[in-house]
Amino acid sequence: MSGLDLPEIVNASDVTDYTDTVDVLVIGAGIGGCCAAAEAASTGASVLVLERSAAAGATTCMAGGHFYLGGGTAVQQATGHDDNPEEMAKYLTAVSLDPEPEKIKAYCDDSVDHFNWLEALGFEFERSYYPEKAVIQPQTQGLMYTGNEKVWPFKDQAAPAPRGHKVPVPGDTGGAGMVIELLVKRLGELSVEIRYEVGARKLVVDETSGDVVGVYWKDGPKDGFIKAGSVVIAAGGYVMNPDMVAKYVPQLAEKPFTLGNTFDDGLGIRMGASVGAALKHMDQAFITAPVYPPSILLTGLAVNKEGKRFVAEDSYHSRTSGFVMDQTDRAAYLIVDEAHMQRPDFPLAPFIDGWETVEEMADGLGLDRQALKATLDRYNEYADKGEDPDFHKSAEFLAPQDTGPWAAFDMSLGKALYAGFTVGGMATSVDGQVLAEDGTPIVGLYAAGACAANLAQDGKGYASGTQLGEGSYFGRRAGLHAARSVKV
Repeated sequence: MSGLDLPEIVNASDVTDYTDTVDVLVIGAGIGGCCAAAEAASTGASVLVLERSAAAGATTCMAGGHFYLGGGTAVQQATGHDDNPEEMAKYLTAVSLDPEPEKIKAYCDDSVDHFNWLEALGFEFERSYYPEKAVIQPQTQGLMYTGNEKVWPFKDQAAPAPRGHKVPVPGDTGGAGMVIELLVKRLGELSVEIRYEVGARKLVVDETSGDVVGVYWKDGPKDGFIKAGSVVIAAGGYVMNPDMVAKYVPQLAEKPFTLGNTFDDGLGIRMGASVGAALKHMDQAFITAPVYPPSILLTGLAVNKEGKRFVAEDSYHSRTSGFVMDQTDRAAYLIVDEAHMQRPDFPLAPFIDGWETVEEMADGLGLDRQALKATLDRYNEYADKGEDPDFHKSAEFLAPQDTGPWAAFDMSLGKALYAGFTVGGMATSVDGQVLAEDGTPIVGLYAAGACAANLAQDGKGYASGTQLGEGSYFGRRAGLHAARSVKV
């Protein structure tokens, strides 16, 4: 872990007194931590949660409330969308940088049960479907496409189905807070204490066995040690740590807005690394500046500084953005003609200008005239036939852009309003056990949520709802395994 500022390890033999002794100690009260605590407590284990902030939820409460679920949920059935675990698994495998078959199979096989478990907290996903191409349902519709299921090549690799289940809260942000409130209520019913404004800072390790046996905590001027049979770290990502961002995901260092809370500083990941946790996908991030809605803009074409297309424009917004990051100077432009031009209500990719001719547009954008004209001519020729041999964009988003004047939106990093968060974290087993570099579990240590590497591996393969879906599901598995592994 060269260059990573790791907390010290505390040897158990140096600890003379513990303030508490519990079966399972959970670090962090976001979606992963709360689900881990609830499942651990349901076994009868004694559970304590430490939360650095003054309230539960953390970054979860910023989310709109999408859970990526499928396999035939009640909402999918009610809205007439066929799905099964096998097709869901095919899709998740296809979009993953480094597929973990055991995790994907478990997540898909258990998805309906997990859907039911979430609803049993005390809410229902609305049995309704939102058919438009959007970043999130504008009202309370319970289902929509939130990934690349209908985008080539994935539409040919797995039967498309919408899997973005949104909690019944209108708006773009904050919907997941309702689930946190219900989880906190459930923890109260299970007699699980959440200690707010108390931060776990270091892991306590048995120097003979190497097992994690507790933590050192700090609460303002007060501090102490907690002995635990198992420790579950669910302390978020590292988007608020400038040094880690600069080291691993420098593209996020250039963004104007981060999706995270103050305590997404990577401390949980660094605590894990201090005892030898392997880290995965640390160089990847979710970064996006959606150009839709309105969806009509996706009939246009995205070009780079060479005047060439580089992505199917109907891709999920973070996939498109991920390909923008691969282009020269991380620059790109969305071009539409007058017939397909609409101004977004909230333009994250700013409007640049309009031009009467393609040549003037090329000059205005600093692109080669011949290259841009050749790209536009080829696109229009095939779009007129409902075809896209280069990127296989869906026919519903194919239309010739041949009616001047032409407009362009700036998708470039530093110009468009990009937002993002980190997806890398500790390597884990299907049950949330933190793994060492050699793949063996670090006894007594678990990870869940944004500090664990699971299904969310990069922006190009991401679907809205993955973080809440995997955080809650694998959080539950981590809590259950952590409780059952405690020696009696």
